[in-house]
Amino acid sequence: MHSKILCLVLLTAVAGCTGSALQVNQGDTVTVHYTGTLENGTVFDSSEGRTPLEFEAGAGKMIAGFDKAVIGMKLNEEKTVTLTPEEAYGSYDPRNIVTVPLGNAPQGVKAGDTLVAGGQLVKVIEVRNDTVILDANHPLAGKTLVFTIKVVRIEKSTTGQPAP
Repeated sequence: MHSKILCLVLLTAVAGCTGSALQVNQGDTVTVHYTGTLENGTVFDSSEGRTPLEFEAGAGKMIAGFDKAVIGMKLNEEKTVTLTPEEAYGSYDPRNIVTVPLGNAPQGVKAGDTLVAGGQLVKVIEVRNDTVILDANHPLAGKTLVFTIKVVRIEKSTTGQPAP
């Protein structure tokens, strides 16, 4: 019995030393490949064929559900997560539909165009005689998103570690 426990302890220690147990903790810099799809399978973004995405886990720089999903993942682990609108880009908000004078819009603007207003992207919904109706919601607001995420690199945080 004691030899089985000792063997288990040794195997656990060796696994920890080889890095196979390396997992993402808050504050670590993580590099991932990902594919984001809508519920119907339509791909809206992917790192495939590009440089993988690098960010600080838990720093709030990513959409909340994506940020949360990587915490606890191990190196080379892949998983699929489904995020509600609240975990992603929020609910669609009708208050983000605004009407502006046509004179404030670029000449030749038409429905379907994407413009930059106040530093953010807005979609032109309709152009009337003297006004333009804009949608300032994020294009993915109100949508459930599905992400396949693979951790390809973990750089452990040095926060709280003594200086060398």
